[in-house]
Amino acid sequence: MPESAELSTTDQPDIGLGSAPGDTVEVEGVDAIRLQLRSWPEVEAYLRRCRGVIVPLGSTEQHGPTGAIGTDALTAEAVALEVGRRTGVLVTPAQAFGMAEHHLGFAGTVSLQPSTLMAVLHDVVLSLARHGFERVYVINGHGGNIATAKAAFAQAYATATARSLPVASRLRCKLANWFMAPPVMQKARQLYGEREGHHATPSEIALTLHLEPSLIAKQRPLPEPAPPGPIHGPDDFRRRHPDGRMGSDPYLARADHGQTLLELAAAALAADLQTFLAADD
Repeated sequence: MPESAELSTTDQPDIGLGSAPGDTVEVEGVDAIRLQLRSWPEVEAYLRRCRGVIVPLGSTEQHGPTGAIGTDALTAEAVALEVGRRTGVLVTPAQAFGMAEHHLGFAGTVSLQPSTLMAVLHDVVLSLARHGFERVYVINGHGGNIATAKAAFAQAYATATARSLPVASRLRCKLANWFMAPPVMQKARQLYGEREGHHATPSEIALTLHLEPSLIAKQRPLPEPAPPGPIHGPDDFRRRHPDGRMGSDPYLARADHGQTLLELAAAALAADLQTFLAADD
């Protein structure tokens, strides 16, 4: 259709969301809540019912000799889509590159500098805020993104105010680390104990095995991992953790574990998101 042609938003299909601002309703599939599959009139119609949006944030980095480099992006997106399905809240495309400078000693890692990631997240939030989104819920899959994401939120608030965006006073961002949801951490301890470790963990690997069965063929027993410790850059990380693991035993991971962890993460974050959307502060 030519750009000059106008299309009434009343003619757009309902994407299964609540009828009042902030309402959330479970939808049957994920296609309805994927922002990249909606048209702009559908998004305008959505904003009359809900001002929330989910942004999956991951990383592209090594996960030991048997883990997928895309683990953090795959898991963040999967959890985000399931949370979106359960709540009816729109989900943006995943930001697959994160702050992974300390993993650059391993082939395949692609990292953004903290300042770059901060600028990306700042611009994502401001773009959404300009259209009227007031609650930006970032589902994160990588611990290295946490500090930078929070700094980006602070900068976005200041910019929204400086630009006099109508939503500036109501704009709120929240970072939800799916792997730190209490039910997920409890289940990981139950399944793996101290073998969970700090990086290339069996819990995150289990979720990837559930999402991508082809990864099961990569799994094999591994030597004892180097224990967790301080990180002082990529060369130091490679020296301290030669195979990329930090105290973890990913061979303990099972695809059925991943399905359970996905359900636990989605349930916890869906409840948290609904509280976030309903907050009137």
